[in-house]
Amino acid sequence: MNKQLILNTFLIILFFGVKAQKQHVLTSEYIAKNDTLWVFTPSDYNVQPEKTYPLIYLLHGWSGNYHQWNDITDCQKYADRYGFIIVCPDGLYDSWYFNSPAIKESQFSDFFFYDLMPFIASTYRVDAKNAFITGLSMGGHGALYLFAQKPELFRSAGSLSGVLNLTDWWDTYAINTYLGIKNKESGLDQLRKFSVKGNINSIALSGKEIIFSCGSSDQFFGINNDFKQKCDDLKIHATYISGPGAHDYTYWKSNIGYQFIFFSERIIP
Repeated sequence: MNKQLILNTFLIILFFGVKAQKQHVLTSEYIAKNDTLWVFTPSDYNVQPEKTYPLIYLLHGWSGNYHQWNDITDCQKYADRYGFIIVCPDGLYDSWYFNSPAIKESQFSDFFFYDLMPFIASTYRVDAKNAFITGLSMGGHGALYLFAQKPELFRSAGSLSGVLNLTDWWDTYAINTYLGIKNKESGLDQLRKFSVKGNINSIALSGKEIIFSCGSSDQFFGINNDFKQKCDDLKIHATYISGPGAHDYTYWKSNIGYQFIFFSERIIP
């Protein structure tokens, strides 16, 4: 773990019987702002001190924050039902969860791998071989992108309404700012390098299964359809759920359960 990390401050514990939700605030040299994590532990966590638990990282969307997922659905309910530790980090509004080549104070991937994950592993009884990651929109991109960078750290990964190809959206949502590009043509290499689609070979080489979904009325529906075709071409074991739905809380609330089921079925002893 990076020595610059301050594991401290603002520990808020809400007990409902044996249920626990905790907030941690981490300071890191890799990011300019403190990062808040909301962690949900299963109902039996405090009564089975020798037990380890599978883990899911839930990443929020652009302009969201660490509590977006719990605003959408009841994270404690999912922790109890499926027996997962759920970690909801803050993506700092618009970080895109990657190491920015243009902003040295925004190296989110390094923060995630070298500060956040070690903190969770040292603080909670995590079953490291059963770590999963998923997210919505920007977080859907982030989940599959982080998985592609270090697939050995995860059992599987997912995405909901993910921006899986940044190219057509290069000048929106601060993508151009974080990648340091002024136009699409000169920035194509950067856009491909930092898109999930541009990292699809790493996902294929991992041999691991993934899951992603997108509503048919979502502006990113075409991107997700294209990504599924690329998965098929590379023989990636990908479950793709598509159907009615828009880019909104209603869709994400109704579809996150499928991902929990998918991940729970892939837990290894």
